[in-house]
Amino acid sequence: MELADDAAENLVVKPAKAVNPKVKMVVKFPNWYEHFQGSGFDLKHEPNIFDGIYTGTETRDPVITDQHLQQYESYEIINYFENIAPQRNGGGWVDTYSIRYLDRYAEQLWDTIFAKAHEITLFEWSALTRPFETGDRSAWENLPTSFNFSEMTNGVPAPTWARVAGYSLEQADKVVGQLGNPIGIASYRPPSASGEDFLHNYFGMIGIPIDLHPEFPTNANLILLTEAAKADSDIVAKIKGQLHAGKSVVITSGLLRALQDKGIEDIAEIKCTDKKFLAHQYAGGFGAGNFSTLDGNKNADVLFPEIDFLTNDSWSLVRAEANGNGFPLLLMNRYSKGILYVWTMPENFTDFYALPPEVTTAIKNYLMRGFPVRLDGPAQVALFDYNNGTFIAENFSATVADVKISVLGNSTKMKNLVTGETLEGKLPPPHGWNWRNENVEDRVSFTVHLPPHSYAVFGTEK
Repeated sequence: MELADDAAENLVVKPAKAVNPKVKMVVKFPNWYEHFQGSGFDLKHEPNIFDGIYTGTETRDPVITDQHLQQYESYEIINYFENIAPQRNGGGWVDTYSIRYLDRYAEQLWDTIFAKAHEITLFEWSALTRPFETGDRSAWENLPTSFNFSEMTNGVPAPTWARVAGYSLEQADKVVGQLGNPIGIASYRPPSASGEDFLHNYFGMIGIPIDLHPEFPTNANLILLTEAAKADSDIVAKIKGQLHAGKSVVITSGLLRALQDKGIEDIAEIKCTDKKFLAHQYAGGFGAGNFSTLDGNKNADVLFPEIDFLTNDSWSLVRAEANGNGFPLLLMNRYSKGILYVWTMPENFTDFYALPPEVTTAIKNYLMRGFPVRLDGPAQVALFDYNNGTFIAENFSATVADVKISVLGNSTKMKNLVTGETLEGKLPPPHGWNWRNENVEDRVSFTVHLPPHSYAVFGTEK
């Protein structure tokens, strides 16, 4: 990184400005931000060497590529880079490569816009002038998806990739002006950090919007920390600071393992062991006594690391079960005025998509408490939320998704900003307090039907 920084400053920027002091030099960062340090990209110093930065949002296909980037990254990485270089992140960069179906190209463009990128660069001219490859769309080609192939090709004798881009951008342009600024669950990844790589994007793919920062976000009431936070040598002290302030901190099993014997034991006697277990059933509850089942009996097996904890000191809120034994997926420990949560990650992050929706809903009951909008339902459906009461639900899967969207406050109606349709909400049922439902929030809920590879944009009505 030092060599690349020196080359950037002394072989590129300074010589250019010596010839033309008015020149503006911009560095375009690729999509693989978790691994920049291995190739010399320096997210901490290079943004200050150049006049601006640019963001690679080309997530391509998550299965056939060796990077395995999840679709949500086309949205999330824009906001991370905005936090790295406020007002100097020029936009998003999308290409036409490594996709199995045409909708994937449109999704990258949509999500870059939904992240409120200032502009988009389409790479590159010769590729855009070629005829596109439709790919296998047989599972949804006859459904009313957001990417309407017949409408896109209507009246165009020889459509190219440029036509696909134009059609996709025209669609998003109809609603993007109504969106506020993106918001999400605060998280922290120091530049050049590694550990549980690209995990934030998997969170996005199970409906948890992420607001990723290069500095520790002390103003957040809840912070979600992955193993990447271990790069901060003061991270345990910062966690304690949040807890002393009466706030909540969620750490992953990977970060717990990284911080063992480095001070985390002062907060809670919890350890991530080398043992593994294969789960296929799940349960939820709080306090001593019986757990309630969260799912049926036909779930895929998912491999997790085993977390050791002292019972009656820490409390399991959501657990996985294997052959009659229970292991914590979400563990709680009170410290000072705050709460520390430990969230157990599957060994294969893609197994998030194999978890029953009831399990991710139970986890969101704690992680997203107080968040203005919630999305509960199957995996691979993302939520993009904004600070003006607008939000987007996007289905990246090849099947129809019926999701529940719930909002805080007294809004009993929300409007689909694409179709103009108004949806009626369902008021929460009355409930009495008991120790098992102390975390239940009063939210107005709406049922939304999302075709495959489609999005819907909503605004709440007062």
